[in-house]
Amino acid sequence: MNKPVLDSMLLATTDPDRLRDWYAAVLDPAENNTMDGYHVLRFGTFHLLIDRREDVEAKAADANRMILNFDVADARAIAARMDERRTTWVAPLEDRDGSLFATAQDPDGNHVQIIQISPEQRAAMENAS
Repeated sequence: MNKPVLDSMLLATTDPDRLRDWYAAVLDPAENNTMDGYHVLRFGTFHLLIDRREDVEAKAADANRMILNFDVADARAIAARMDERRTTWVAPLEDRDGSLFATAQDPDGNHVQIIQISPEQRAAMENAS
């Protein structure tokens, strides 16, 4: 029997175009399409589906409940693109023993974390598994 695979996440919003434009501008997805009314952004094998919903608030009620983590190759460049888009920082970019971490808010207030793991830490993680 095949094991379940987490493939996608639906992000509900009152303004899907604004949200898609932000994610596409700051994180440069591998694909940026619209399918059946959904904006579909692909990051690696994971798909972020953005949908207009009238039953949600314009801002996330509890942004700490869910954090989107993005493993990135150049956290400084992405943080700079976020700054260009006047992104609000929850935790600005910081160096943690050679790995870089930052947490920002997307335009709806959802938390988005960018993580650049150092080569040494990545090697240690791979050796541990």
